Amino acid sequence: MKLGIIRCMQTEDFCPGTADFRAVREKTGVFEGVDEEIELVGFANCGGCPGKRAVLRARGLVERGADTIAFASCIARGTPIGYPCPFAKRMADIVREEVGPDIKILDHTH
Repeated sequence: MKLGIIRCMQTEDFCPGTADFRAVREKTGVFEGVDEEIELVGFANCGGCPGKRAVLRARGLVERGADTIAFASCIARGTPIGYPCPFAKRMADIVREEVGPDIKILDHTH
């Protein structure tokens, strides 16, 4: 798996992505059961509310080899502060539409 992660721009100030990287490395969370090697090809933010730039970030990750895009848990689950993104579903929908059916989309990381 060649993975690109998109995270919430609002959480960058207090979350360095440690739990995301740990989930990838230890194959926990959404990566549990992944048998193949996971190569992280990029880690980007959504571009800020309302997440319209996430589609550009996803396109860039795919251009750099990603076959899977994961939205970090800060987006759908609100980790670590308990405030999920109100635009998460729409953001995932437009990314899915942009990258096409051959790219796997994961709605969280850990």
